[in-house]
Amino acid sequence: MDSFELNKIIAAVLMTALIVIGINKLSNSIFYVEKPKQSAYKVEGVELASSTGTTADIKEVVQLDIKQILDLGDVTHGKKIFKKCSACHIVAKGGKNLIGPALYGVVGRATASIPDYAYSSALKAHGKNWNFEELNAFLLKPRSYIKGTKMAYAGLRKDKDRASVILYLNEQSDNPLPKP
Repeated sequence: MDSFELNKIIAAVLMTALIVIGINKLSNSIFYVEKPKQSAYKVEGVELASSTGTTADIKEVVQLDIKQILDLGDVTHGKKIFKKCSACHIVAKGGKNLIGPALYGVVGRATASIPDYAYSSALKAHGKNWNFEELNAFLLKPRSYIKGTKMAYAGLRKDKDRASVILYLNEQSDNPLPKP
């Protein structure tokens, strides 16, 4: 193949690219679609804080209280969801610590209170009890709620999943707490 034929091939490829780009520009000017100023559908519970429309400006408007969240939960669903947690935690009475501490009787117990488990300094300093509200906030996003925790789990985003796990953990106790 000589250089003349190679030049024709390269010219054909370049001309095709220019035609495609030209058709795209031409069609955009002929068939211009104006974007609507307001969304066609609105997502419940989310509102734009400013007119810039960036994701940093989105804030939570409706936040359920713990009673409403727990009403979404189901103990049998919580047992199913807890299987994700069982890679690091055990919930059986008298169970040994795994990667994470044993969780039997965790609802109502003080944070970082199992003597034979090496908790992170952040969890030791937290100094609260694992009540329904604390567990809900922690299970949503553990590393954001208690900065410096060793728990590497990303969290449970769905209210129903969190509520179900909390109700399941509450049942796994000698003295379950009454639902609020």
